[in-house]
Amino acid sequence: MDIHDLTRDLNTKNDAKIVMLVGDGLGGLPQEPGGPTELEAAQTPNLDALVKQGICGLSLPVLPGISPGSGPGHLGLFGYDPLKYQIGRGALEATGIGFELTGHDVAIRCNFCTLDSTGNITDRRAGRISTEESAPLAKKLRNVKIPGVEIFVEPVKEHRFVVVLRGEGLRGQVNDTDPQQTGVPPLKPVARDTASERTAEVCDQFVKQANELLSGQAKANGCTLRGVAEKPELPSYEEVYGLRAAAIAVYPMYKGLARLVGMDVVGEAKTLDDQMDVLAANWSSYDFFFIHFKYTDSTGEDGNFAAKVAKTEQLDQCVPRILALNPDVVIVTGDHSTPSMLASHSWHPVPTLLSAKNCRSDRCETFGEAECIQGGLGQFEAKYLMSLALANAGRLGKYGA
Repeated sequence: MDIHDLTRDLNTKNDAKIVMLVGDGLGGLPQEPGGPTELEAAQTPNLDALVKQGICGLSLPVLPGISPGSGPGHLGLFGYDPLKYQIGRGALEATGIGFELTGHDVAIRCNFCTLDSTGNITDRRAGRISTEESAPLAKKLRNVKIPGVEIFVEPVKEHRFVVVLRGEGLRGQVNDTDPQQTGVPPLKPVARDTASERTAEVCDQFVKQANELLSGQAKANGCTLRGVAEKPELPSYEEVYGLRAAAIAVYPMYKGLARLVGMDVVGEAKTLDDQMDVLAANWSSYDFFFIHFKYTDSTGEDGNFAAKVAKTEQLDQCVPRILALNPDVVIVTGDHSTPSMLASHSWHPVPTLLSAKNCRSDRCETFGEAECIQGGLGQFEAKYLMSLALANAGRLGKYGA
């Protein structure tokens, strides 16, 4: 029996409201031994006040020592075992922009990149070009033609776009072409099994034609392919938790993940203030709200400690607007750690705060890694966070006689 079998059996209906506020890549590291992490350096009076009413801990997105991608990181937060349910980033990105995947589709999350005259990557994200610059280039790539395959190319946001390959004999087990470093050429797409060899060949042809179409561009004169994936099948939030769930996100990938687990993506928001407006407008219609904040992650990936501190402080400022709605359970956490000193996702456990009328508070005083490691939740696998949320919301009955 897995956790979803229990939540199905023990589900209890009531009017309780649960809010999960996710600071993407929230966890960090000190810049020097004994110094503060980004979260500890930030001025977070609202989160600190919430800590004193709640209970803290450190969550493991997957397993000890494993650095997760955003997909597995969020699946864990949503209560889905990321080792059992594996979703490629391409499927997330495609679903996030509202593309309806079929059983004959392979979706790919792509980045525009900058190549030098020798074909080496000088910028993996093409200078994070604006959506206004990148969207026409993505549409230009619709001119790529490969016999026997229908190709869809859709702009996403900034340097990102989605490619969906549709046809018989396509499978999603193909390695990324992004080498995760500069000064080297993009990798060749390589199939991880024989069933995906046709897909790898198509990917290789796509990149060659795309680079020809992009030649002469100052920034986005190349592309890399990431997260090649087929459509996954997951049980919905309504099925496993009995919750009407809403997602309030800015970036398409996180909207996609929410849709794949049966959440409704509500509102159109560009800023955190917009997201709070959407939350208030939809408060009466849903039981669970997932609110995603991207910029604690992107600043960490940029290696910018001060900017991540500033974005963490921005996240703190939305807490009073959430509390004004009088939720029964509030969770604040991240899908993984993105320390600015590493400029990448890491394996470090993620600070987690749960505040509820029924929770047993601990002695933590502030929201940070050093405090959370002493918290009452201890160090736990993120996939159990939803059962804790349901229990504190009075939405789980007793197990056994």
